[in-house]
Amino acid sequence: MGLIYTSIDLKNPRDSSLKPVTVKALVDTGAVTLCIPEHVAVQLKLDELEKRAVKTADGRSCLIPYVGPLQIRFENRNCFTGALVLGNSVLLGSVPLEDMDLVINPRSQEVTVNPDSPNIPSAVVMHLTRNST
Repeated sequence: MGLIYTSIDLKNPRDSSLKPVTVKALVDTGAVTLCIPEHVAVQLKLDELEKRAVKTADGRSCLIPYVGPLQIRFENRNCFTGALVLGNSVLLGSVPLEDMDLVINPRSQEVTVNPDSPNIPSAVVMHLTRNST
């Protein structure tokens, strides 16, 4: 399987005067969160919420800015998250993929909404309690 990219819209939900930014994101199911380059964080005027400790592939540890909130939109799906400010391109990790109920098709190298739930995102939960009246 090769590298998979998809187009997503990123938006600062705290500032409605800013237009969303459409970016080409590398889809990485081995990554957990969203990573964005500094110029995207600046363009969207995202607030630094904290520093997060990360370990790079070569074993180095460093503190990275974590910014947010950030709205991600893909087709008829969206989610709200924060992002690590890191690297030169956008990386879409497993948490936003799961939150929007997106699936990866390795054959076509595409990201799509879950075909089992095309109209709204679905999720697996442990238990649902209903009040009976």
